[in-house]
Amino acid sequence: MSSYRDYLAQIEELKQKAEEARKKELAAVINDIRAKIAEHGLTAADLGLSGGGRRAAPAPRSGGKVPPKYRGPNGELWTGRGRKPAWVVAQLGSGRSLAEFEIR
Repeated sequence: MSSYRDYLAQIEELKQKAEEARKKELAAVINDIRAKIAEHGLTAADLGLSGGGRRAAPAPRSGGKVPPKYRGPNGELWTGRGRKPAWVVAQLGSGRSLAEFEIR
């Protein structure tokens, strides 16, 4: 009769074997996809990919464009969402307030 430790050792061995099999299958799939892309002359844009590593498909957006909330000294626009653009960072670093750039 097998002990608890024996079962744990078997589980670890099976996990390693499963990971090796996954890597082999993944490599075969990637090679097949690359061959088909080359055969048909497809680009990342044709496939709806934005480039970069493995990413999930982007979620559909619920609304339209967001109107800009801030205007920079040289006419730059920013919605106030996401990462601050360089011009905002520079203006804030020089002691100015974000409120000074609000579009009213």
